[in-house]
Amino acid sequence: MAGPSRIEWTESSWNPVTGCTKASPGCLNCYAERLAKRLQAMGQPNYRDGFRVALHPGGLDAPLRWRRPQRIFVNSMSDLFHEDVPLAFIRRVFAVMEQADWHVFQALTKRAERLEELAECLPWPDNVWVGVSVENAECATRIEALRQVPAATRFISFEPLLGDVGTVDLAGIHWAIVGGESGPGARPMQPEWALAIRDQCHEQHVPFFFKQWGGVHKKKASRTLDGRVWDEYPARRTLLATGR
Repeated sequence: MAGPSRIEWTESSWNPVTGCTKASPGCLNCYAERLAKRLQAMGQPNYRDGFRVALHPGGLDAPLRWRRPQRIFVNSMSDLFHEDVPLAFIRRVFAVMEQADWHVFQALTKRAERLEELAECLPWPDNVWVGVSVENAECATRIEALRQVPAATRFISFEPLLGDVGTVDLAGIHWAIVGGESGPGARPMQPEWALAIRDQCHEQHVPFFFKQWGGVHKKKASRTLDGRVWDEYPARRTLLATGR
């Protein structure tokens, strides 16, 4: 439920909530759903109900036991702002993140409207980053909702990038991630879509992170875009996670 992560832009994952439901086209080939089914078949108790939304209060204190500062992806196997996650439980998650101030927590959601709705009910310490997923132009409206959240670091994950997102206003955004879909049935990402976002990030002075090309065998694909690896992070981020 919690531990080291292979996701390129983070270091560990923490899942006080597991399970989700599909919200938009980017959910079609959800990696978390595939993994949850495997864990259910293996008898992992947190996945006894497969990919149904489940709260795990017993795992809330995990980051408090990790003394080495690190970047932690919050709910890699769910969505903290899913409508089935009560505000009271979200507050408990935030209380842990606020207490564990030596870590950086990265929370990512497709439920931008609920994020905006609940933002005023939550504390926003500097070590909590919040982001929205934007997989195509139709989902870009999530960015405006994100802009209303009083987080010190707001980011966009353009993953899986399924189409040209067009012109993007990155005012108030501190980081952008781009990645293609991976795994069975992966839909291809065109280079021009990723390059267009990269160029807009540079024009608007937003750090750019290229995660992957994706594909059925993503490990065989290089992480290079336009001849180099892009591993930029927010300049204003909390540096404790790197020990600097």
